[in-house]
Amino acid sequence: MNSDKHDHDRRAFIRTMGAIGLAAGLSPSSSQSSDQQIIKRAIPSSGEMLPVIGLGTSRTFDIGNIANELNNLTKVLQAFFDHGGSVIDTSPMYGASERVIGKLLPTVKQRQELFIATKVWTEGQQSGIEQMQKSQRLLGEPIIDLMQIHNLLDWKIHLETLKEWKKEGRIRYIGITTHRGHDHDELTEIMRKEPLDFVQFSYSLVNREAENFLLPLAAERGIATLINRPYQRGDMFRRVRGKPLPDWVKEFDCSSWGQFFLKFLLSKPAVTCVIPATSKVHHMVDNMEAGYGRLPDAAMRQRMIDHFASL
Repeated sequence: MNSDKHDHDRRAFIRTMGAIGLAAGLSPSSSQSSDQQIIKRAIPSSGEMLPVIGLGTSRTFDIGNIANELNNLTKVLQAFFDHGGSVIDTSPMYGASERVIGKLLPTVKQRQELFIATKVWTEGQQSGIEQMQKSQRLLGEPIIDLMQIHNLLDWKIHLETLKEWKKEGRIRYIGITTHRGHDHDELTEIMRKEPLDFVQFSYSLVNREAENFLLPLAAERGIATLINRPYQRGDMFRRVRGKPLPDWVKEFDCSSWGQFFLKFLLSKPAVTCVIPATSKVHHMVDNMEAGYGRLPDAAMRQRMIDHFASL
């Protein structure tokens, strides 16, 4: 889906930044100085804590050198860090995204908690090595926090390289990703047999297949999870267009449909970090606010499912 269309659809559901700040007990520009802190969860293999909301960059950061677009994404990144973010997920598959991130990161403040995740997306050992070296150069990060095998492509070959790179200190964590449901059986087998630190897959209120096997297995095996496509590429916003939030969402500190969708996912303890993508500052702020305050319990989760189904 075109990201501008996604932004247009979502605009109708987000309240003013002042209202968001009031509902969450935060000002839009000073969440880091608030008494409240963003929720963090541990990477099981190390105990390192990560904020539960990250930043995906598919489509949204694939831009040229147009000054106003770069300036806008600088503001998006700054809002991300200002509201407690650290995990940025990208890939060579995402066009210019790695280059753009590498160009913009030195221009923003409060980068001390930066956690860069990218991917290898090619066939063959040497091709994979060269691609990962290029990612290091483009991102300006000689040590990548998390290197993932994108969509399981040639995973047996790349995983051996990733294991060596981790031993050598060139990457800190290794993982594997998919956004395709038909990969889940193979992904499950990999999770059972291989020493992964992270796994990434799609999960949303309307696509809950991950609850059956992937999330429980990740918890059992001590594997951190990154969640992509939490909004089904904007389809969920179109479904709630013109629909008011129910009053009971206040019980879990929710003030927008975006937060409704994200908090539903975060209410599963096996979810380490959700990585929605956006190129809009106010959407970035709204995404981050989902990482603050209370989360739904099991009864509330079912209420959310039932309510959304009724729309």
